[in-house]
Amino acid sequence: MRLLQTRADLNDWCRGQTGRPLHFVPTMGSLHAGHQQLLQRACEVVPAGRPAVLLSVFVNPLQFGPSGDFDRYPRDLAADAALGEAAGAEALFAPSVQELFPGGEAQLTAVVPPAALRQTLCGPGRPGHFEGVATVVCRLLALVRPDRLLLGEKDWQQLTILRRVVADLALPVTVQGCATVREADGLACSSRHRYLSASERDRAAALPAALALALIHISEPTRLPP
Repeated sequence: MRLLQTRADLNDWCRGQTGRPLHFVPTMGSLHAGHQQLLQRACEVVPAGRPAVLLSVFVNPLQFGPSGDFDRYPRDLAADAALGEAAGAEALFAPSVQELFPGGEAQLTAVVPPAALRQTLCGPGRPGHFEGVATVVCRLLALVRPDRLLLGEKDWQQLTILRRVVADLALPVTVQGCATVREADGLACSSRHRYLSASERDRAAALPAALALALIHISEPTRLPP
């Protein structure tokens, strides 16, 4: 797998893929089984042929609040490259903040999704987060120009917002959502699970279990235990 660290590297690699569909999986690194599935889906042959698959790793400062975990967010590019290559990625774009935002963060044209999509669910507790996500994804799409963008359904609000941004800006890319991958205890795979203590992990795992029972109660009440 080829490592691309500058926009010149990226342009050179993309030019070499002319004639092939380009599928793109953007991440913040610390890859896990959920990212692995995204890459495997990205590798699937489409009517236009066998795609070139690009993975990106960029810890985006725009989506962290003042009290966020940007500085301690887990980073291991070598491990990410190994997982990406094993899952079928042909190249890894891993730019620095300066490379991706050469004019500085303050000089960026921000992308602000509709308030109705930002100000519900986890939006009120993460001010500026979805603006940061939308801005960096639009920046990456402008540089990569992929045919298909693959995103996990785990971050459903984020997926919904990015679909809307792509539609509203008429960006020439297909957004493909991929099913959530869960660990043995039912928690969706996440790089931040390493922050949890054993007791916190047990409490967190109770939520997907309760939601699963609620679904049974609604759709198949006869299956509920007595």
